[in-house]
Amino acid sequence: MSSMPCIVAVDGGAYFHRATLADARFAPYFDDVMYAPELAAKLDWMEADCLFVTSRQDPALMQAVRQPIADFLAAGKTVVAMGESQAETWLPGVAWHTSEVNFWWWLTPGADSGLRVGTSEHDLFKHLTLADTTWHQHGYLDAPPGATSLVNRAAGGSILYEDRATTPGRIVATTLDPCYHHGSNFMPATTRFLTGFLPWLRGSLANKD
Repeated sequence: MSSMPCIVAVDGGAYFHRATLADARFAPYFDDVMYAPELAAKLDWMEADCLFVTSRQDPALMQAVRQPIADFLAAGKTVVAMGESQAETWLPGVAWHTSEVNFWWWLTPGADSGLRVGTSEHDLFKHLTLADTTWHQHGYLDAPPGATSLVNRAAGGSILYEDRATTPGRIVATTLDPCYHHGSNFMPATTRFLTGFLPWLRGSLANKD
């Protein structure tokens, strides 16, 4: 691996994974791509600085590398877990709660998504707005003690947090599933999310933020 921060993305093999990871706007942020079924057998990804787990992975494949991921975090590295992959079954400290998904909430006049910025001074919000994190919600998380919730639900819970307390490394966990929607060519907010999130992630690794 080079001296520059290295980000390895996990490709679950679905059309939306491939479309997102191959998108010319996003591909430069990924130094390597690992096919999810090969994670347990090929541990080269552990040399990277960041493992970016795209949305909607097969949880069983991630559970198979639960211990390597724990070792990766113990070495002070970063794991990003996008939503809908049952991260609570393979990442330390993650607690997920189900909630009703209202796919069409914005069709109601005066509708409120129920989302709020959790920590407005966080560097991520130099790259994103709350609107860029707002489409629909697939449950919510409990931010672990010492973690920073970046996007909260007004009703309680977090949908995006950064956790530097649970392990020697960093976990960025969310219930959002931008890779699925962007790769499916709908939900413009998800494209905006990735357009802001990935430069922030790369910069945070380079600056050790």
